[in-house]
Amino acid sequence: MSTAQAEDLKHEDLKTLAEQAGRDLEDASAEAILRWAVENFGPRFCVTSSMEDAVVAHLASRVAPGVDVVFLDTGYHFPETIGTRDAVAAVMDVNVITLTPRQSVAEQDAQYGPKLHDRDPDLCCALRKVKPLEEGLTRYDAWATGLRRDESPTRANTPVVSWDEKRQKVKISPIARWSQEDVAAYVATHGVLTNPLLMDGYASVGCAPCTRRVLEGEDARAGRWAGRAKTECGLHG
Repeated sequence: MSTAQAEDLKHEDLKTLAEQAGRDLEDASAEAILRWAVENFGPRFCVTSSMEDAVVAHLASRVAPGVDVVFLDTGYHFPETIGTRDAVAAVMDVNVITLTPRQSVAEQDAQYGPKLHDRDPDLCCALRKVKPLEEGLTRYDAWATGLRRDESPTRANTPVVSWDEKRQKVKISPIARWSQEDVAAYVATHGVLTNPLLMDGYASVGCAPCTRRVLEGEDARAGRWAGRAKTECGLHG
């Protein structure tokens, strides 16, 4: 069997495992879902975090102290987001890994022109988020996200475990069934670090040029790429 055939077989096994787990773990607790991930993937499992809050990182650290927490530093983050990352690295039992794009913002501006995020936000996200994550996840078989079904209509059917066809990885969303109230209760109970911007009118925190405060009655994602049809950066489909 060639290396390519072996890799394909591995991916088919992982896909089957993910699809079965998605069914079996639908009603499981977030801790149980993460425990399943750690038991099945060990060091080939990581948590990704936008540093909007550290809830999933905290949950994972209780199951697997020292777990890898992957953060994408796009070069466009609010200072509060970088500060949250640094605080998480300092006080939580996790291993924060920062990924960066191949080009600095200045290098990207030189090639594509300034403020690409205004003219072609999909390309900007692809260069500064999607590609770095794809490269950063090569060492892992499974990755966890903080996606929740109540965040927006586009996330309403998020499985707790699924197969990430694009990256050929197992994708885990342990708090998919949680509400914003569940998140707030967990943060309060465990003293989990959160981005200070969440106390300043931001319901979802992304890159500074493409994020605004939300208005009363808007869903949590309304402040991202406001005024555009774009609702996702490309990391999640």
